[in-house]
Amino acid sequence: MTALDAATLGSLPAGVGVPTYDRSVCKVGMVHFGVGAFHRSHQAMFADRLLALGEADWAICGVGVMEADRAMRDVMRAQDNLYTLVTVGTDGTSEARVIGSLVEYLYAPDEPEKVLDRLVAPTTHIVSLTVTEGGYGVSDVTGEFEPQGALTLADLATDGPPRSVLGFIVAALQARRANGTPPFTVMSCDNLAHNGDVARTAVLGFARQKSPELAEWVARNVSFPSSMVDRITPVTTDETRAAVRDLLGVDDGWPVRSEAFCQWVLEDRFVDGRPPFERVGVQVVEDVGPYEMMKLRLLNASHQAMSYLGILAGGTWVHEVCRDELFVRFLLGYMHEEAVPTLEPVPGVDLDGYCDELIARFASEATRDTLARQVVDGSDRVAKFLLPVLRHQLARDGDRRRTVLVLAAWSTFLEERAALGGPEAVEDRRRAQLAEAVAAERERPGGFLGLGAVFGDLGRDDRLRDEFVAARAALAERGPRGAMAAIAGPEGRVAPR
Repeated sequence: MTALDAATLGSLPAGVGVPTYDRSVCKVGMVHFGVGAFHRSHQAMFADRLLALGEADWAICGVGVMEADRAMRDVMRAQDNLYTLVTVGTDGTSEARVIGSLVEYLYAPDEPEKVLDRLVAPTTHIVSLTVTEGGYGVSDVTGEFEPQGALTLADLATDGPPRSVLGFIVAALQARRANGTPPFTVMSCDNLAHNGDVARTAVLGFARQKSPELAEWVARNVSFPSSMVDRITPVTTDETRAAVRDLLGVDDGWPVRSEAFCQWVLEDRFVDGRPPFERVGVQVVEDVGPYEMMKLRLLNASHQAMSYLGILAGGTWVHEVCRDELFVRFLLGYMHEEAVPTLEPVPGVDLDGYCDELIARFASEATRDTLARQVVDGSDRVAKFLLPVLRHQLARDGDRRRTVLVLAAWSTFLEERAALGGPEAVEDRRRAQLAEAVAAERERPGGFLGLGAVFGDLGRDDRLRDEFVAARAALAERGPRGAMAAIAGPEGRVAPR
């Protein structure tokens, strides 16, 4: 079958949206590190809308630095950097559009000089990132730059061509400073509280180890706006590819399927211009903090809350557990009783309505999101999404029963995975440390909380330790459903609003 590329755009079915702008005259204004499914369903989609409005200076050059990015390089090269985005509503209706905003893709290990040239070019005004929660090298416990990634450590140890995201950013800023080109804005689009501050800490931390003088220049001249991003985007599967093939009549090697809902709240802090994001549905605000806290502690934390317990209960799909009355009561109880009390007022948002909308989104079978996707790199996600809620509730001696049960379920999940397939069965950058923590739990109840890289000083809280041990015992004695039911209350009772 014919592959999707520029030549086949004209032959696609009439219901499939295609770029109506001339991609050959579009200029790269944004360089993006981490071209995964989420970036392509979110930021690249917004950029596609901008180009369609005639904002031709804001196309994207995607960059991959990891070995796994070779596959994306090959697909993008074969498809003229085009791909299909299929969005699905909660009622199952879908829309398909070929996205054209990625006009260039560079695989950094093959051509580091080209990546640097693109970053240094005066036409590049924004460098954006989706490098996962753990990709910044900033400690969850200390908030300091403490790099562990092999590529970052190699760049810090040598003065050769960069290999890491931070290495490329700092080298490019150094070159722009030297040649008098204004600095670009660094824009994080990762699921992190204060993601702009985290990016700033990472870039400055790396720069200081290279050149304290450069770091001072970066601190004075580079902006790092924070943002809140939201669109549930499952991993692309062969089923996704087959469905898109049937729809388009051509092969797309890496389409993206996401929910129809999409939100981007972005701080207006840019040093060298920005596109008119407001024209394409982005909320541009002075302070993104209340929005990001809402999303991280309600949506992202709820994914953790449902996934470990759901997997232990034999579940596979997000929608199946979120159509289960017990899970719904448990999740709404977590949201209303434990998470919402930790939030500031969110301008223009009814939090009760937001919680109900989340359950509706989670329950949509059309999205076909898996529980397994939510538990990848759990040590990063639990630390960033759930533990801030726990800290707040411990400080005020508030309700934390559901959060503690989720931690107990996480440790039990890790224990079972280790027993079945060894530490390598856990997809987490800290899997060796997690294996040690699970072993400590077997030797001494509550020992799992001693994993300082995740829990910090929480492991020394006697109240938490006792509650965690009791929650593990409840899981062992009653199973996940019984342990949840003891907290969620009787059937037919929904958490109070």
